[in-house]
Amino acid sequence: MAASPCSAMPPESPAMKTRYHGFTMLELMAVVAVVAILATLALPSYLDRIVREQIKEALPLADIAKQPIAASWSLTQTFPADNASAGLPPAEKIVANYVSAVAVENGAIHITFGNRANGAVAGKTLTLRPAVVEDAPIVPVAWACGYAEAPEKMTVNGENRTNIPQPLLPIECRAFKR
Repeated sequence: MAASPCSAMPPESPAMKTRYHGFTMLELMAVVAVVAILATLALPSYLDRIVREQIKEALPLADIAKQPIAASWSLTQTFPADNASAGLPPAEKIVANYVSAVAVENGAIHITFGNRANGAVAGKTLTLRPAVVEDAPIVPVAWACGYAEAPEKMTVNGENRTNIPQPLLPIECRAFKR
């Protein structure tokens, strides 16, 4: 009788019958390393986004100063020198979650960040400057935020004291690269 092909194979040992299920430690470590690298790349942009959101949330607080400044321009073609001449409370009394003061200086609105603001902007200032058409006071006042330039044919007034790095500012407050 001829031997069958199966009988020519040696019998399997118990160690050969055991199959491994799951991942090896090396595979798991590689996956963890990839996830860690991706997290370190994403974290800074996420933190910048949080700061930009805090700045955007603070901007509407300046609206209380915009009206008297615009009214002063349309009536007298001058800008208020300070909070008192704009009919506003002292700068340190105009506060919010992320703002510790809102000061008016020659028409410019200086927002100082503090209170619960992120450490990247705490103590720093963002300036909103009025932009006007000099010989046409009927034209509404536009506002130049931070490093942004004045709209065409308008003149920006007041000193820009913005000291927040441009990447942390909302897009409307950055200088455009030409």
